Amino acid sequence: MDFWNAVGELSGWPLVFLFIALLVAFAFEFINGFHDTANAVTTVIYTHTLSATPAVLYSGAMNFLGALVTVLAGGAAVAFSIVNLLPVDLLIKANSNAALVMVLALLFAGVMWNLGTWYLGLPVSSSHTLIGSILGVGVANSLWKGEGFNGVNWAKAGEVGAGLLLSPLCGFVAAAVLLLLMRRTLKEPKLYEPPHDGDRPPRWVRVVLICTCGGVSFAHGSNDGQKGMGLLLLVLIGFMPVHYALNVNEPEKAPALLNAVNEVRAAYAKHNVPLPDALDRNLRYVAGHLDGLGSLDELRKREEQDKDGRPQNVRWEVRQALFQTNHEIKRAVAGVGVPAEFRTELEQVRKMRIAPAIEFVPVWVVVGTALALGIGTCVGYKRIVITVAEKIGKTHLTYGQGAAAESVAAATILAASFIKLPVSTTQVLSSGIAGTMAANGSGVQGSTCRKILLAWALTLPACMLLAGLLFVFGRLLVG
Repeated sequence: MDFWNAVGELSGWPLVFLFIALLVAFAFEFINGFHDTANAVTTVIYTHTLSATPAVLYSGAMNFLGALVTVLAGGAAVAFSIVNLLPVDLLIKANSNAALVMVLALLFAGVMWNLGTWYLGLPVSSSHTLIGSILGVGVANSLWKGEGFNGVNWAKAGEVGAGLLLSPLCGFVAAAVLLLLMRRTLKEPKLYEPPHDGDRPPRWVRVVLICTCGGVSFAHGSNDGQKGMGLLLLVLIGFMPVHYALNVNEPEKAPALLNAVNEVRAAYAKHNVPLPDALDRNLRYVAGHLDGLGSLDELRKREEQDKDGRPQNVRWEVRQALFQTNHEIKRAVAGVGVPAEFRTELEQVRKMRIAPAIEFVPVWVVVGTALALGIGTCVGYKRIVITVAEKIGKTHLTYGQGAAAESVAAATILAASFIKLPVSTTQVLSSGIAGTMAANGSGVQGSTCRKILLAWALTLPACMLLAGLLFVFGRLLVG
């Protein structure tokens, strides 16, 4: 309901652009489904474990469940690592035209690059595509305003970049090591030889390969599904910032937040830790606006009644104060020389009370993203499947290679979701297959690997440039 209430306040071109942006955001996740998840079904198709149709339907269902279950059960930390790449203040401080152009430019850049690389059969990273597009519009906007390169949260970009760079190396090494261990313990020669026409793997191998395919698909949904949710949140914040400032799913959080503010102060006082001035100001601001409220929705009334020169978008200002409070508590918890009990108390308040008020995903976004990802998995997968299975190694994929590569990929991606980092399913699994080819002595096709590595290297800068150029074109067009 809150979405339709917010939409009711838009009219004309902003309303049209909102629905275009939502359509393109869902299209990005749909393309992500058949672009990235093709990797998951490659092994079961090429080892004759499953035929193509049941394989992609199974993978699509597991993608849907991964995106849905992970967020509803464990939160959307990966989604907010995407949102926080672009300081959302920019979407508010910019004039409305600039905010709309930023969102549309990053969306179209991501879709254009993903479709282009899919057409060429190159298994590049949708994560790199999305992150490059976000960085591109952030930098372009700050350069447009003469503010240098301040339009990006570079600390968060470095954290995300480290995960994307290290995960393929982990995939290559871990898959190679796992295959070597398998050769030592599982002596059945058939596991390490390319299957002949009509061959089917032993029953227990089929079970393993089906489970690893499901595991990779579920892991992909859990990680990449959240990236799509982050993309949709950028759209909603860009077009309707006030309505998506605070948790619309649980508007009754006002009393709990006020208690959390008091608990933070009490923890600092109890353990004789100096309260930073910035944190003190933010706590006072939040307490002053939440005092006496039974619901976060009641902040809207204060916006309408505020005639004393204070900001009219009080909900957004409260959100920003809570965001900074959340950040300050993280710094305090990570600091040295503070009592362990103090850290525990602060972290519990932050995770249970403060963060959920500002880091939330509406249920319709969760379900819509999961559906787009799952349905997308079921179409358009063949180009990437052929590249991964036939053109990385010099020989046909073996049963053992498929099981090792997918086991490592599923474990790596689920671990990344657990530690709240976005990683690339494409890179992890492609690297894993290359690692098993090297460990098995099968060799790799140098020309294909060079093309894939070049595409991986170019994706981030190319998407930054493409998104930046689209932003500049859009600004020139709309003023």
